[in-house]
Amino acid sequence: MYLSPPQATETDIDMVVAAMRSGWIAPIGPDLNAFEKEIAEQAGVKCAVGLSSGTSALHLILKYLNVGPGSEVIMPTVTFAATAFPVQYVGASPVFVDIDETSWNLDVDQVALAIKTIRRRGGVVGAVIPVDLYGTPANYEDLMSLAAETGIPVIEDAAEALGSTHVKGRTGSFGDAGFFSFNGNKIITTSGGGMLLTNSQELAAKARYWSSQSRGPFPWYEHEETGYNYRLSNILAAIGRSQLARLPDIVVKRRQIRDWYRERLCTLPGVSVQDDPPWGSSNAWLTVAVFDHRRYAEAPKRIREHLETHNIESRPIWKPLHLQPVFSSAQSFLTGRAEAFFGDGLCLPSGTTLTIEDVERVCVLIEESLRE
Repeated sequence: MYLSPPQATETDIDMVVAAMRSGWIAPIGPDLNAFEKEIAEQAGVKCAVGLSSGTSALHLILKYLNVGPGSEVIMPTVTFAATAFPVQYVGASPVFVDIDETSWNLDVDQVALAIKTIRRRGGVVGAVIPVDLYGTPANYEDLMSLAAETGIPVIEDAAEALGSTHVKGRTGSFGDAGFFSFNGNKIITTSGGGMLLTNSQELAAKARYWSSQSRGPFPWYEHEETGYNYRLSNILAAIGRSQLARLPDIVVKRRQIRDWYRERLCTLPGVSVQDDPPWGSSNAWLTVAVFDHRRYAEAPKRIREHLETHNIESRPIWKPLHLQPVFSSAQSFLTGRAEAFFGDGLCLPSGTTLTIEDVERVCVLIEESLRE
């Protein structure tokens, strides 16, 4: 039993075959154009650009915003390293901020403190990158208010949050730009890929230009700027279109799986399961359980190892980036919540094909481990 395996249907296969038979095997084509349009409509933005990954989308957004050497970029410490790597690609410095107690996303008070501290010493904040952790939307009402006060661009890392909503809009639609990931373990997949989202037609046009090797409009290959081989292929877009059509059903099922875990595990003392924040609704991409270390010593490790003996995959939550060796010199604004969350949290199997019997099996094994 895997954590979040991709699911391919006969419709997915038919869409790929149709794309290949159409002759559009080259990188761009009608399925890519249609996929961009459909994702833009789903997210509620004007423009979407299909790319090879969410990481490449973030790279191009940072480039467009002129974030580079001398800039500092604020982001949560609890996220995958791909949120921080593009900041290094452009020569800027990541700054890690702790999480709030409600959503496990950016602590807005700590973001405000980070901005004030950086500016007081003469630094430049190039952008703030909130992350919709495990599909849970960040506190955008307060974040966007802070951004308006300070004049700092916001880039929404919605890599895990396709299909989630906030009371003020859909995930992917906040800030100057955002992006989704369609990696193999995400709520829908194109095998590998991502989508840049923005209301700026200028940004979208530049992203298309840069991601296609910055080829100029000439009969020969002419390049006035450095380009990147970042475009999503037409065939992969065909998979995405097929999967996107059933996104509402997938979100319903993922949320049901999360509710099954909650109903079963929250009867145990000292155990909780991530829930929706008061300001939005998660797609429940992954179900995350938290075990009180005061009651259960090293519970996530013991449970993970016990599940492995039964061929069931689970994983620790993202190791905070301020603890990663590659970012050892980065500045951080910490309250202790991230490290506590890392010690107490565990991601449980959440694939769309899970049945209530599968969830029950996992919960029985968790109880066995806790009793030990």
